[in-house]
Amino acid sequence: MLIIRAVYGEQNWRNLMSEKQYGNRLKSQADHEESGVSKPESWDRRKFLKASANAGVAAVISQAPVLSAVEAGKDKKRYAIVGTGSRCRMYQRAIENDYSKYADLVGLCDVNIGRLKLAQERSRQHGKPVPPIFMAGEFDQMIAEQKPDTVIVTTVDGYHHLYIIRGMELGCDVISEKPMTTDAGKCQKIVDTQRKTGKRCTITFNYRYSPPRTQLKDILMSGEIGEVLSVDFHWMLNTFHGADYFRRWHSQKKYSGGLMVHKATHHFDLVNWLLSAVPVIVGATGKREFYTPKMAKRIGLSSYHERCHTCPEKDICGFEMDLSASESLKALYLDNEKYDGYYRDRCVFRPDIDIEDTMNVLVTYDNGVTLSYSLNAFNSWEGHTIIFNGTKGRIEHTSKEKIYVSGTNTEQGGIVRGGTSTVIIPLRGPTRAVEVWSGEGSHGGGDKVLLDDLFLPNPPKDKYLRAADQRAGAYSILTGVAANRSIETGNFVKIPDLVKEIGMPSYPAMPPKVGPLPMPAKNS
Repeated sequence: MLIIRAVYGEQNWRNLMSEKQYGNRLKSQADHEESGVSKPESWDRRKFLKASANAGVAAVISQAPVLSAVEAGKDKKRYAIVGTGSRCRMYQRAIENDYSKYADLVGLCDVNIGRLKLAQERSRQHGKPVPPIFMAGEFDQMIAEQKPDTVIVTTVDGYHHLYIIRGMELGCDVISEKPMTTDAGKCQKIVDTQRKTGKRCTITFNYRYSPPRTQLKDILMSGEIGEVLSVDFHWMLNTFHGADYFRRWHSQKKYSGGLMVHKATHHFDLVNWLLSAVPVIVGATGKREFYTPKMAKRIGLSSYHERCHTCPEKDICGFEMDLSASESLKALYLDNEKYDGYYRDRCVFRPDIDIEDTMNVLVTYDNGVTLSYSLNAFNSWEGHTIIFNGTKGRIEHTSKEKIYVSGTNTEQGGIVRGGTSTVIIPLRGPTRAVEVWSGEGSHGGGDKVLLDDLFLPNPPKDKYLRAADQRAGAYSILTGVAANRSIETGNFVKIPDLVKEIGMPSYPAMPPKVGPLPMPAKNS
């Protein structure tokens, strides 16, 4: 990922791109970032190549062919990736392995030379030509020289908008990791730019593609429980995955939007899509009460500390992350922190954290459905329970997920074997246990289906309409954006007041709220 040292206050960088390198257009957008932050040293091509040689990048380039703009297959789609952190790996592996018949990776862009080198090394390991590398300020140059059809954005959340907007302005389609962006102002710019350019903007909501969640949509579309009137949704993060958000750049809202945006965008999009509806009014409460300096003392530490790597109490702390013990974490972060000062293992009990660990949200949708949602980041197990209350019955769905830590070889969103259940309970009558649809791999098998949708030239027709664009991306984040505002003000927030002219996402038709309903049976 594109990581900046400002996340940790060690070198206050104003933005990732200099005006000279990136053009006045992006400079004006970057000026909307946090005020009072100084600009980074400008990196030109000569400085970059010199530093790359010091980092060993030049050796990598010399040992493998570099893919030029004219060498890729004419019938293949050309992709560039901006942000080469942990999430980049899924897309790079897909392009260079599973979908190499249809796709070429023609450029990599990041602020960290070491991670760029690592991404190039992966290309060599995949037996593919090594894509040329560009610093963040050379994004326009990468587009001009490599001519990608599509830019894939896997940067820090707070900078997604820069590359989504500029990519479309330069004539590229864009695929962005969730969340699409982190606040209403950036969201409005993305929506406006997509309308102006007509380019395709895809947001990767893999939970839609997970077989058990697709099955929920199938049941709801069938009308078996009638029309949904209300939803209860509770998501639990354990103290492995949940704690990890408090170590990283995610721990500050100006970069992640907090868990209401970064994490819950998955969940809010899932509900929007399952209901084929969009949120209109949001109210929320939130607090940080577990990952605090006070909690550090309560569990036996003398205090919080800067990071695990240098912590004097790491031997007794159950939250220690040993970067050197993981080959992937060491290569991706510990070995490369000298280039940008990013510490992957900061203390989860630091006082400068400003995101919540305990959140409750109430949402009203445009079709009248109401949602009660909670997210807690310190639970004993990971997963979720979601309940749909309908005019003819109720669905209860529970899924337990495996332990996951970003950047390791653990399976993201992997489902515990036997840990998923779905039952349908009619208003009156016997409960029916559903044989749950299953899949293999990350996000319950959803990532593979998502990648087919992204990279196959003619993906299968999808009656569930799981592919998401900027409209779905906007509504997924705006529930969280509104929740953050509600937490700050104590007031309910109206979604239409935040972003204008989003448009209705493409959702499948659902059972209408009209017509007769069956009379519940007596004495059932």
